[in-house]
Amino acid sequence: MKLSILAAAISILALCGAASAEEHVVQMLNKGEKGAMVFQPAFVKAAPGDTVKFVPTDKTHDAESIKGMIPDGAEPFKGKPSEEITVTLTQEGVYGVKCAPHYGMGMVALIVVGKPVNLDAAKAVKHAGKAAKVFAELLTQVPAN
Repeated sequence: MKLSILAAAISILALCGAASAEEHVVQMLNKGEKGAMVFQPAFVKAAPGDTVKFVPTDKTHDAESIKGMIPDGAEPFKGKPSEEITVTLTQEGVYGVKCAPHYGMGMVALIVVGKPVNLDAAKAVKHAGKAAKVFAELLTQVPAN
């Protein structure tokens, strides 16, 4: 009897956790509030288990994680051009995201899931062109541990 009650309680907690997960929508735009070739919003604060849906509002954009800018144990992701991609983020930390065709033009985003446990490693990654400037600004928005 105790085992079945425990199993039921665990199931309910798991369902509640899934139900409370939030979906964040990020548009991939040719022109947005911050200029040309942008993710909007470019900074997302999420909780473990949340999903981020990247929507190509304009064509030729993709979303992919940046090597060195995802937490240890997290799965890298890579979308296809002009296609929506939804990613569930379970590991705490900082995730750098780029649009491969427009990376040098500064089309990057930063997602912080829970505590930014890999912040120093993410800051150490070197970026091309305008991406370096955009990431410098985005990294200032990361809350301290």
